[in-house]
Amino acid sequence: MADKHNTPMLDELEHGPWPSFISGIKRLRDQHPQERISNMANSLLGQLEHSYETRKGYWKGGTVSVFGYGSGIIPRFSEVGDAFPESREFHTLRVQPPAGNYYSTSMLRQLGESWEKHGSGLQTFHGQTGNIMFIGSTTENTQHFFDEINEYGWDLGGAGPCVRTGMCCVGAARCEQSNIDEIKIHRTLLNNFTDDVHRPALPYKFKFKVSGCPNDCVNSIERADCAIIGTWRDDMKVDQEEVKDFVEKKGRKYVIDNVITRCPTNCLSLKDDDTLEVDNRNCVKCMHCLNVMPKALSPGDDKGATILMGGKRTLKVGDLMGTVVVPFMKLDTEEDYEKLTELAEETIDFWAENGLEHERCGEMIERIGLVNFLDGIGLEVDPNMVADPTTSSYVRMDGWDDEAEKWFKEKLQAAEA
Repeated sequence: MADKHNTPMLDELEHGPWPSFISGIKRLRDQHPQERISNMANSLLGQLEHSYETRKGYWKGGTVSVFGYGSGIIPRFSEVGDAFPESREFHTLRVQPPAGNYYSTSMLRQLGESWEKHGSGLQTFHGQTGNIMFIGSTTENTQHFFDEINEYGWDLGGAGPCVRTGMCCVGAARCEQSNIDEIKIHRTLLNNFTDDVHRPALPYKFKFKVSGCPNDCVNSIERADCAIIGTWRDDMKVDQEEVKDFVEKKGRKYVIDNVITRCPTNCLSLKDDDTLEVDNRNCVKCMHCLNVMPKALSPGDDKGATILMGGKRTLKVGDLMGTVVVPFMKLDTEEDYEKLTELAEETIDFWAENGLEHERCGEMIERIGLVNFLDGIGLEVDPNMVADPTTSSYVRMDGWDDEAEKWFKEKLQAAEA
């Protein structure tokens, strides 16, 4: 290996109680048996130190792709490549993880061996979009690495103005709060939109995220253009014997302070005999009581999903939470999954046609209004879509009571029919 670059400023990042990415790069430089990887790590550290000294970044973009694909690779060319030649090209490949992030050790080992053969050895599990990030490859080796992993079953994720890699929580295999088949939903949507993942043709990025319950462990409500949240619409199940046992162990004061008074809609009551009474009509499925008392409380039996659109982090408009567009959808049959896929297709088609360049779906909804968006994707307006009726800019309040009564009457007649 060439002489090590001195990195006094980077060394400071290794101080303190938390692990440092600098330590990981140094291990590659000092301990990896392949001289090529050691030299790449050494050159990378040298360029990073130079950036810290000059307070300037030296990576620039460009165009790098594999045959037949338009996205999945983040190009990084160095502007100081003459001084640090081994990191002159340091592209990142986004690879889609399995749904729910279920891996076998043999598959992880196979991926690692392929990356050490063609890349720098640096990996991240997982990036913010959810991909496996393989960091540091030359333009030539990018194609070689993709060909090898694609042969045994892996595919690139999205990058740029396309449908991005989907994410779902670990699901029913390890969580008793699950209300839907998260992995099947993930795979159904991903398989349907694979072409939109690989060939960018949208105003900007579009993300699907699936959570099995309102705990929303994949942060879909605030991160996904289309969020699918598992929920239930019948009564929460209560095991009164487990409630009594919990009260006996923790004490009434603890239960009142940490469960009863923390219900956002005050729908819980602890009776004198240490049983729990639930006003299910006012329950908003916040999950707090189920999380504190998982043995005593559990989701109901009539399970399905709530669909939200438009969540995102700051871009042109500030952070947006997803807006409910389907309060409840059953996902039991193949017809239900086809209905979900059709809704996603209608949404992406409408956004692709009406969204501005570099505009997320949620920003388009803010610009054109929820009513126009719902009309565009063929959904009826539902009172459940309005979080704050008296302040919502989407709803005129004159005649609200009459319209609400008419809507509920029509729903009741449809249910009886």
